[in-house]
Amino acid sequence: MAEHKPLLIELGTEELPPKALDELAAAFLRGICDGLGKRGIDAALDQAKAYATPRRLAAHIPAVAQAQPEQTIERRGPAMNAALDAEGQPSKALLGFAQSCGVGVEQLEKLETDKGAWFVFRAVKPGQPVAVLLPEILEEALKDLPIPRPMRWADHDYSFVRPVHWLVILHGAEIVDGGVLGLTSGRKSRGHRFMHPQPMHVADADSWLDAMRASSVLADPQERRQRIRAQVEQVAGQTGGVPRLDAALLDELANLTEWPVAIACTFEREFLGVPPEALVTTMVANQKFVPVFDAAGKLTEHFIGIANIDSKDPAEIRKGYERVIRPRFADAKFFWDEDLKTPLAGYQEQLKSVTYQQALGSLWDKSVRVAELARVIANRVGVDAGAATRAASLSKCDLLTRMVGEFPELQGVMGRYYAGHHGESAEVAEALDSYYQPRYAGDAIAAGQLGQVLAVAERLDTLAGIFAVGMKPSGNKDPFALRRAALGLARTLIEGALELDLRGSFVEALELLPEGALAAGLKPGKDGKPPVLHAGERRAILLDELYDFVLDRLRGYYAEQGFDNAQFEAVLAVQPRSLADFDRRLRAVAEFGRRPEAASLAAANKRVANILRKQAEEAGAPAIGREVDPAHFEADAERELAVALAAAKQDTAGALAAGDYTAVLARLSQLQAPVDAFFDSVLVNADDPAVRANRLALLGQLKAQFGAIADIALL
Repeated sequence: MAEHKPLLIELGTEELPPKALDELAAAFLRGICDGLGKRGIDAALDQAKAYATPRRLAAHIPAVAQAQPEQTIERRGPAMNAALDAEGQPSKALLGFAQSCGVGVEQLEKLETDKGAWFVFRAVKPGQPVAVLLPEILEEALKDLPIPRPMRWADHDYSFVRPVHWLVILHGAEIVDGGVLGLTSGRKSRGHRFMHPQPMHVADADSWLDAMRASSVLADPQERRQRIRAQVEQVAGQTGGVPRLDAALLDELANLTEWPVAIACTFEREFLGVPPEALVTTMVANQKFVPVFDAAGKLTEHFIGIANIDSKDPAEIRKGYERVIRPRFADAKFFWDEDLKTPLAGYQEQLKSVTYQQALGSLWDKSVRVAELARVIANRVGVDAGAATRAASLSKCDLLTRMVGEFPELQGVMGRYYAGHHGESAEVAEALDSYYQPRYAGDAIAAGQLGQVLAVAERLDTLAGIFAVGMKPSGNKDPFALRRAALGLARTLIEGALELDLRGSFVEALELLPEGALAAGLKPGKDGKPPVLHAGERRAILLDELYDFVLDRLRGYYAEQGFDNAQFEAVLAVQPRSLADFDRRLRAVAEFGRRPEAASLAAANKRVANILRKQAEEAGAPAIGREVDPAHFEADAERELAVALAAAKQDTAGALAAGDYTAVLARLSQLQAPVDAFFDSVLVNADDPAVRANRLALLGQLKAQFGAIADIALL
């Protein structure tokens, strides 16, 4: 067995984009491992590890063979009937094939199969040394990196995500000769830009990580994360506060530093009069600082900066951090003070001058439509319609404030503060913020019912309007975030248990759109003119598209919760009016599927569906809904099934009316024995037309009882 040695590949660069660094590092390692595997090189790929800092990408594999194993080569040549002429002499095709293989015809072998016979060339080629293959593997890995905008530098004709400066490729202690991007591999790496700027000697692949650490570089991103987290906790503890260091900020800080050091800082307490979200936003998003809160969750004047150097004078770094944050906080305070001079409702008139979408009008027009939808929805779900209309009319006003103009991510948040400051009810103020929820994957829906009503109304109008003007998502393009809006709508209806007819709600949203919007989305036909459609026809088409679009988002939502597609399709087949009802049915079907009777009853329902479909095609009328006449019973099994169905219908009437579908299916599962007995002993297609029709009607009742919940035949 070939000797194995550890492999290290390090590519030194200028500062890499922090938000892309983790993906680049993972792709770099994956490319190296794929290249080794594709060439059959034995290596401990399951123990391979990616390393990355702002100035380097690296991969370490603890054991890699020194050479490929022997390579078996087999090339198939011309078929026998084309390889030899009538006298049995080699044809030009065979001679050309042998020449391309570098051998004479006599060295070729024959391959015979049940599909024919061919000449083949077989040979065993010695495996190449890994040192010869690694430069090619590295080049392939770099080409496959996810770099949307590669850059060029100097007068080179190659490009990369950032300019490159050094390359280390070590197999054990040996340098692997080769190069990429104008670099030649060696054993000279570089440590921290300021704390260890001189070139650093790397003895072998396994000593690289410790050599990095000795040069003030923590090359392992997880080690940097742990160091940042520990130092932040320690520094915050000294202030008596609690740091807010979420995963996204931690990742970015780790990818901005090679030797992170936490620095305790403060700002003037007068800035605490500004809404904390504005201060936290500028600290985290703009400066990458960690805010500190007190035990009650209130923002304090303390914050923590993460330096990329272990300075001899940390006080100077602290002063720099405090100096850079002060003007941003001063701006936020100015925006806050100025915005408070105008009541939120005072911005309503200005909404008329801000275009939402050309065919859909201004932000004022959108607010009017949303307010009407909110009023209707509020009345249906038992929410104060006046409060819903008021919240909807104010919902876009904070977009015109100075604070939101500077910090767009604070829309809704600032609406809540301004509304509360100017005397709006607490419920309305809260709804102005919460109706944006869920803002991102994993976020909760609005907690209050008023916020839920506004969230539904807003998303109904957005989806209906953008679909109407022909700008629905295509491929990866979704500029209006309609997929997120559809999922947010569905989640709010389901998790808020809002009993709203989804199709009916979209009908109302479409009817509120301006007539021009319906025509704007029509694409020209072959004659260059858009088709002429009545508004009602256009709305009917859009209604189906909108309903299907929302239901498609639900597939992924329920798949993440463990529901399978068959269960989803079974419920979808009966088209529940509300998504809250859809949810109850789906959970009942999933519970039914765990019962021992489920498989047999699902199979029976499928058989019934096939029988009734065939009957309907032949007779031109369905059997479902027909009365069963006991006088036409001939077998005990059909009498017993009729009695069982009647009893089940009576027993489940209350639960069905109450939407307790789990209880209904639990009771219907008791039909397994009479259903099985029926199919075991009764011929549905009896010779007597009256008997046959009666049996079909009986099966129609069976299908109808299960079909009141879902199409069990699809399970």
